[in-house]
Amino acid sequence: MEKIITIDGRSVPFRATAAIPRLYRIKFGRDIMQDMRDIQQAVEKAQAGEEPIPVKLLEVFENVAYLMARHADPDMEAHTVEDWLDGFDTFSIYEVFPELLELWRANNQSIAESKKKRIP
Repeated sequence: MEKIITIDGRSVPFRATAAIPRLYRIKFGRDIMQDMRDIQQAVEKAQAGEEPIPVKLLEVFENVAYLMARHADPDMEAHTVEDWLDGFDTFSIYEVFPELLELWRANNQSIAESKKKRIP
């Protein structure tokens, strides 16, 4: 699945496929499933005014965003997360993460029909 997200006035393509968990694990040595869940919980707490997003999770979010952008555009000039982020003046987790989460969830939806729901 692909999605265009506007960041700092630019249209940025993002892509989520079955390869993302593997690529993420190889590049960052982490589990993207758990990281997406942790980021989502942190964003929800921050929006409710409970606590700020931990700096470590901001870095994890940046890694996820970079990998999905790189997956959509393998020929992009930025070869590191830092180089990619340097191309933006502003980059709000509150604006971008919900869009990435939607893309991630859409990619992970099962298209198989449950055997329990089949009528014989």
